Amino acid sequence: MSTRPHQRTEGAPVPPGPAHPAPATLVLTLLLGVPALLFALLTWQVAADGPLLRVDERLSRALVRPDRASELLSDLGNVQVAVPVLVLVAAYAAWRGSAVGRGRWWLPPVAAFLLMTLVPLIVVPLKEWTDRPGTPVVPPATGYYPSGHTATAAVAYGSAVIVLLPWLVTTAARRAAVAGAVVLVLAVSFGLVRRGYHWPLDVVASWCLCAVLLGALWLLLRRGRR
Repeated sequence: MSTRPHQRTEGAPVPPGPAHPAPATLVLTLLLGVPALLFALLTWQVAADGPLLRVDERLSRALVRPDRASELLSDLGNVQVAVPVLVLVAAYAAWRGSAVGRGRWWLPPVAAFLLMTLVPLIVVPLKEWTDRPGTPVVPPATGYYPSGHTATAAVAYGSAVIVLLPWLVTTAARRAAVAGAVVLVLAVSFGLVRRGYHWPLDVVASWCLCAVLLGALWLLLRRGRR
């Protein structure tokens, strides 16, 4: 028997190398892993009264300037404003999907609504557990972390865009939809901090939480379309 190293015959099939991570896995890591870790870090700081809160309080004092404009911007995160936007977009997407006979046309609007109902189920217990006091410009109370208005705005406007994107034909329209949702969420966030309704960390924590929720929704609908 020959003891020479095995020679691969020219033209023979090459054994597959190590598999590369699937794109969905990389997306899952970026969309869910990083913001989830950041949210856990912020929640730990709030629960333990960590040093990051001192920075947060100084930043709040520098930013708070209560006025009518900031109050109006924060109102964009009200359930009465944000949720109807999601309802209209979800109804449009359901109508379009049903009209063209798309399989599982009901999945995007139903998933978006379920995600919206999940927001208070997550946020309210966190508010009660962390029991964070409000800023000096609001009446004495607790339960300000994380920001419910920010979470409502981010999930409602973000879910609306995710549901709407498959029905937008041009790249410009898709970019405009995404930019519009981002602007609305940033406007709500700025209004809440500027008016003094929330500490900056309350808002940032809601961004992280909603990034996880919206990332999960996007991945779910992506698999559903496949």
